[in-house]
Order: sequence, then structure tokens, then C-alpha cells
Amino acid sequence: MKKIVSLVAVLALIYSCGSNDRGQLVGAEGKRWNPEEPFGMVLVPGGSFIMGKSDDDIAGQLNAPPKTVTVNSFYMDETEITNAEYRQFVNYVKDSVVRVMLAMEAELEGATPGAEGIGEYAFADADESDLTPYQQYMLETYGTGGEMDAYENRKLNKDVDIIWDTEDYPDVAYARVMDQLYIPQEDAYNGVRTIDVKNLKFKYSWLDIEAAARGKGERRNYMKTEVVEVYPDTAVWIKDFNYSYNEPMHNDYFWHSAFDDYPVVGVTWKQARAFAQWRTKYNNDFRKTRGDSNVPHYRLPTEAEWEYAARGGLEGGTYPWGGPYTKNDRGCFMANFKPLRGDYAADQALYTVEAKSFDPNGYGLYNMAGNVAEWVNSSYDAASYDYMSSMNPTVNNYEDPRKVVRGGSWKDVAYFLQVSSRDYEYADSARSYIGFRTVQDYLGNDVPLNQPTPSK
Repeated sequence: MKKIVSLVAVLALIYSCGSNDRGQLVGAEGKRWNPEEPFGMVLVPGGSFIMGKSDDDIAGQLNAPPKTVTVNSFYMDETEITNAEYRQFVNYVKDSVVRVMLAMEAELEGATPGAEGIGEYAFADADESDLTPYQQYMLETYGTGGEMDAYENRKLNKDVDIIWDTEDYPDVAYARVMDQLYIPQEDAYNGVRTIDVKNLKFKYSWLDIEAAARGKGERRNYMKTEVVEVYPDTAVWIKDFNYSYNEPMHNDYFWHSAFDDYPVVGVTWKQARAFAQWRTKYNNDFRKTRGDSNVPHYRLPTEAEWEYAARGGLEGGTYPWGGPYTKNDRGCFMANFKPLRGDYAADQALYTVEAKSFDPNGYGLYNMAGNVAEWVNSSYDAASYDYMSSMNPTVNNYEDPRKVVRGGSWKDVAYFLQVSSRDYEYADSARSYIGFRTVQDYLGNDVPLNQPTPSK
């Protein structure tokens, strides 16, 4: 017994000598955190506001009765997500899919890393002599099988560029893989084979925290895995309008550099959520190389957050600029919408305009009215204002296919541009007039309305 007590005393002495806290409660040191304003976002200071329709809109109050609510501070994209930004997501997925396909083929061919031809694209962990014990364990436990999902824990070789020019393919095995990526030869026209966009899928998992907090059972019961085709539906420019010539928009809007800074459209609610998940991963992967903590997840805004941000700090404003008119004192329209019957271009724009057009609202946010309507992370229920919380309110039943869209669009009349107007679309639907923007939670001391914001 004396030996045990002596050992405990020695261990306590060693620990005490190796610590600088002088035996005081100083707290465990967390991982390094360098707060920074996300690029392209602005800080929306938290506060309370009256959400919903004013008393003079009797019909509108049926699904948006006035209610005082409070939201936390958050960052929000100053513009809608643009074609160029969404293309970065698509290109990332395309690059990842191709590299996995090439590495799988290299393994089937027995090619090792560093070998010529397709061997240059072999899994970087294929040479097991270079693996750490952890990598060896993960490979043996999870990295087997013939399906693409079975290779998700394998390390890809990203040091070699993908070859896209058919004249430069290094060997037949490489050509065989790339042939699988493109549409069949019989579907090509004018001698041009394009990538089969159905191959461009993004897989991610998320935890249904709300269900887990209220339910019972293992954590795995509330994990959900999503596999989403990421390419936007460019055919919406044709499908949304019968007897209308919109082929140039179908052909060029998403890919032509002339439209880089225009808001992406043809994106479903599920694709918008997938983009937010990828953006979080992309940001955190970089921060990991610097030893920084992960950032809060990027996500779609709740309906309350969106309306609060759209108001720009104006109490009772009809539009983001106040109102009640849609023209300024010089007779110019304040947003991109359908101002006159049959005349879409009276506001100087037929379709969408660049994401940073017109004047921003009081929080520095552009086009919170018009241009494209925006997906939010809320399900549509005409009665939701009656039962939702007054603190950070949100009503989002994942199983409900009806999702709220806000802000109105280039083809809508002024009523839908009002900050309190609600509309919905089905989660798996894509439209030529619906886009989105993302938000990120603000960490640290809250920034209440009418108080100085922290320095950047």
C-alpha cells in the first residue's frame, strides 16, 4: 500500500513540475483559433425585429403574421453565389471523381506509384512501405473493395495534373477511364463529346442533431448520407418558359466567362446544401494545413435570418431600401424584377444581372430583392409563424419537400420583392429564377444591433 501511495505522489510531483499553472485552475488550452471575416461575406449583427407582413396586407398575414423574434449575429454572402463560384465546386468534384477513377484503374492494372502512364495516378498509399501505422490500419480496415465508395479513405496523388487533351493521353488504360467520363459517342454531335454530368456526384454525411437531441438510440441512427449530382440544370431556361426562345441562355449562361459574375441558377435546394457542405470542407482542409481550428459550417440561412438580413436594419421597411416605392428619386428602378406587364427590360435587364448590381442594403448585401429568388433552410408551412420559437426561429422538416424561397426574382412582380413575402418550391426542383447565398455562424461575443462591430 505504501508503494502505491509513493508512486501516486511521485507522479503528482512530476506532473506539477512540468506544468506552468502553479497548481491553479487555468483551464485547458483549446486549439488555436484565428477569427476572420470569411471572404466575400459581411457581418450581420444580431438583434430583434418584427418578422412578417404589416397590418395593411390582410391576405399576406394568412401565412406571415407579424411576430417579434431575435436572431444571433452571423456572416452572410454579400451577393448571391455566382456561376464562377459554383463552377469552382463543380470543377472540384470533377477533379476528384476523375482522380479516383484513374487510381482505381491503376490498381486494377497493377501499376504502382511513380510508374509511367496511368501509374502516375495510382493511389499514393499503394506503396505500403511508406504508410504510417494509422494509414496502414485504415487501408486494411476500410480501403478494400471494388466500388468507388470503398476507396474514399484512400490517399490520392494530386501532384500530377489531369490530362484532358485526347492527343496527350499516356496509355490505353488512361483512355479507357476517360471514355467512361464522357457521354457515349452516339450522343455527341458536331464531333464534340462533353462530360456526362451525371457522373459528377458529391457525397457527404451530416448529423440530424435536432432529431438526435429529442430521440433515443445510437448516434449512427441519426447520421444521413447524401449523394448529390452537382451540375446545375441548364435546361431550366427552356423548361420554365413555353413558346419562348431562350436557347442562348441554355447554351452559355453557366459556362461562358461573360456570365462569371452572374448568380447561378438551375440549382436545387439539395444542391445548394451540398455546395455549403463542400465550402466548409474546402475551407477547413486549408486551415488544417496551418494547424487552425475548423470554421463553423457554411449553410443556407434560416427564413428568419434571411428576412432580418434583407431588412438591412430598417424597421418596417417594405423593401431592403425601405420603400414603399420601387424607384428612387431619379426615377430609376431599385432592383431587377418585372416592373411592367410584358416589359421585363424596363429596369435595364431582361434576365439576371451581375450579382453585385444596384445599391446594397444597410448591411452591405446586394440584391436581397429581385435578380434571383433564394433558397433558405426552412420548410414551408403557412402556420409556421404561429408555433415557431421567437429565439432564432426555424422550422425545417427535412422530409417536407416544400422549401421556402425568398426575395423574388427577375421575372416576378414587385410584391414578391418585399422582404416579408414568402413563396416555396419543391426541394428537388431547379428554376431559372432561383439561386442562393450562404451564411456562417459568428463565434465569440455577440454583436448586438446598434453596437460597434469588432475590427477585422
